Amino acid sequence: MTINWGSYAQPGLFDEWVTEKGRLRAGFRQLGKRFSTYSMDALHDRSASLERAIKEQGVTFTVYSEAHGSIDRSWPLDLMPRILRRQEWLTIEAGLAQRVKALNCLIDDLYHDQRCIKDGVLPAFLLENSANFRPQCVGVNPPLGVWAHICGSDLVRHEDGQMYVLEDNLRVPSGVSYMLENRGVMKRTFPELFANFAIEPVDAYPSQLYDTLCALAPHRAQPEVVVLTPGVFNSAYFEHAYLAQQMGCELVEGRDLVVNSQDEVFMLTTRGRARVDVIYRRIDDAFLDPEAFNKDSLLGVPGLMRAWKAGKVALANAPGAGVADDKAVYCFVPDLIRYYLGEAPLLPNVPSYICARKEEREYVLDHIDELVVKPVNESGGYGMLLGPQATPKAREAFRKKIQRNPRNYMAQPMLNLSTVPTFLGQAVEPRHVDLRPFILSGESVQVTTGGLTRVAMRKGSLVVNSSQGGGSKDTWVIDEGGR
Repeated sequence: MTINWGSYAQPGLFDEWVTEKGRLRAGFRQLGKRFSTYSMDALHDRSASLERAIKEQGVTFTVYSEAHGSIDRSWPLDLMPRILRRQEWLTIEAGLAQRVKALNCLIDDLYHDQRCIKDGVLPAFLLENSANFRPQCVGVNPPLGVWAHICGSDLVRHEDGQMYVLEDNLRVPSGVSYMLENRGVMKRTFPELFANFAIEPVDAYPSQLYDTLCALAPHRAQPEVVVLTPGVFNSAYFEHAYLAQQMGCELVEGRDLVVNSQDEVFMLTTRGRARVDVIYRRIDDAFLDPEAFNKDSLLGVPGLMRAWKAGKVALANAPGAGVADDKAVYCFVPDLIRYYLGEAPLLPNVPSYICARKEEREYVLDHIDELVVKPVNESGGYGMLLGPQATPKAREAFRKKIQRNPRNYMAQPMLNLSTVPTFLGQAVEPRHVDLRPFILSGESVQVTTGGLTRVAMRKGSLVVNSSQGGGSKDTWVIDEGGR
């Protein structure tokens, strides 16, 4: 038994590989036919081999629950790749680079002249009530004028075939290590496909990240770069350790760093103190420096903000970058692109409603059964309401939350996300997906070729987050025609 694309198609779904009539789409035919040559037993064997490789390599992620606390689980990787045609990808790549340039302009503006507010492009109330605006950062000029050096923007394809930006992640975006591990495992699982199809590589990311970080160093030609982690109990610890190892950098916790009276940062080693020039920090602002933020934090480094503001150390992402990582600010990004860059946006936003605005709030309250309602500063799929799938009781509870704190919520239509073929043991079925590419900003802007595709493994589910039961796919940017 092999894949029958004619019976695979399901009415009402926009599948990226197959039309509703069961025909492989242009750009997917050669690869789709190649997958049709594998029997289900052969796919099952390769899937089992893939899962063994994930376990042997210790690729894990952490799930939190009230009942069981934190649990480490093997990273869920589906056997079937997600395919993007190279021609489409070039537009996506340009759109993401454009977007992150405008976001960096916004952040710099908000900590300096705030022209966008004076000119009426961004409403003043969004800044006045921002949970991530840091007064401690006002007037700071980070190296190269860049605040968000690493960005992960989430993309979704709607049933109209258009790719939309769902949100931007500018604080401590995670997932790139899983993108890299997915590719390594898939190369071993399907070596013949990588030999015969022109699949764009992603392997250069660690060296690109390292070069981006080194370019921020204040003075020295051979800077010391470290990765600052909250520790082994953080859900993204695997990624912190992985990236440090791939870049050849030290992985440190707050207790491993000290700031001296000259505002210089040193790492404590068995050979004594070593000067640190650049810190890739994976700790939220609030816990980064107990002198500047949460005085009870044991995760951060006392005096780190002093050292950064004095130009003695570079921090990526810069403190305060999260002011643009706000789902209410997201709604204005197309306008900000026009304002700062004088360009038309290349990638559209999903239509959105800001509950802080009275008319939009009333629309959300009246149509809550049709919308997805999100807290503006949460991530990982936590704290949101899927209106069409929620109970009347849950909807009413969310109405009260919105009325109590409207600034904290925004809403979007429930998109019918595109689907991609997904292997389910003895069958291949369509499952909904999103995509998180990663964008590096330094001396230049670089976008990963593809990104991390997340997939909702449960039939009909639109929740792709691994913390909520989702899985992942390797993302192939490809020109059909082979090598």
